[in-house]
Amino acid sequence: MDALAVNCSLKGEAGEESSTQLLLSQIMETLDGHGAGGTILRAVDRDIRPGVTSDEGDGDAWPAIRRAVLAADILVLGTPIWLGQPSSVCQRVLERMDAFLGEKDDEGRMPSYGHVALVAVVGNEDGAHHVSAQLYQALNDVGFTLAANAVVYWVGEAMGAIDYRELAEIPDAVRSAMDMAVSNAVHLAGLLGKAPYGPTG
Repeated sequence: MDALAVNCSLKGEAGEESSTQLLLSQIMETLDGHGAGGTILRAVDRDIRPGVTSDEGDGDAWPAIRRAVLAADILVLGTPIWLGQPSSVCQRVLERMDAFLGEKDDEGRMPSYGHVALVAVVGNEDGAHHVSAQLYQALNDVGFTLAANAVVYWVGEAMGAIDYRELAEIPDAVRSAMDMAVSNAVHLAGLLGKAPYGPTG
């Protein structure tokens, strides 16, 4: 079973410390322990063109990312909270997956059917529930299936100055949520792999 994490951090340099990258690394390590290894892709490093199709022309990095997304059994979409919202990079990734709505097969299924999604959210302000709700809705709209408790998040104290990457260890609540989200996602992906969705019409 394969997993792909898409890091929607706004950090411009791959080596720059990122709380989103750290949380995704921990989730991927947990997934690997459940037999669902994979990689993390930093969206900001790719030239994802604006648009809502699967290919926006010469130089667009999305077609290759799309192939990686659809090759994975489990997609983990990770975003920081900025101004109470998912990052603009995350929004662009979701906008490009909007093309799935028009790419149904002869039986009415989007290419994302049978793929499971998890959400990872970090920030120094309240809003994790709001952001995860936005991502849940968008991912479900474009055909992904969400397992029970499909989010892992951490938010610091309001108007605080501590980032997730600065914590000495994973908080118990985050570790518990991570274990539950990963276990449920792997279980669901296994079920869908054995019994895919049937025709929709």
